[in-house]
Amino acid sequence: MTTLGAWQGDITTLDVDMIANAANARLVAGGGVDGAIHRAAGPELQRALDDIGGCPTGEARLTPGFGLPARWIAHAVGPVWQGGEAGEADALARCYRAVMALAAAQSVHSLALPAISTGIYGFPLEDATRIAVATVRASLAATPALEKVVFCCFDARTLACYEDALG
Repeated sequence: MTTLGAWQGDITTLDVDMIANAANARLVAGGGVDGAIHRAAGPELQRALDDIGGCPTGEARLTPGFGLPARWIAHAVGPVWQGGEAGEADALARCYRAVMALAAAQSVHSLALPAISTGIYGFPLEDATRIAVATVRASLAATPALEKVVFCCFDARTLACYEDALG
């Protein structure tokens, strides 16, 4: 049985097998969660991402965690909010499914996820949290090794939304 929970804090400090990064399609250091992960992981991360080259929206790519406590980083590219009629909900769900597939492939036992696309990409927080929780729950059967999922929240508002979505 996998436990799902929400926690407010810095995702780069979590001692889990894998964290997800809210990355951009070019896989270059950005702001927010992405920038924090790049700073904490060290310059080797960008070199590894340069070798990968990029990642389309709704997909994810894997690197080692380098200087992080996490062994792996799943770089997930969420959609930019365009009003809700451009397939953003489906793209966000694909993004979380891609992370869960990488977690399954690596047989990770613990995973931390940020609120992908809810920062500068503008995805409405309440909708994004419902999609994230529902998608992760639906993917659990395909990730048998996974014991713990932590939705890592930047602030109290995000934490409250995840706690509501988790029930």
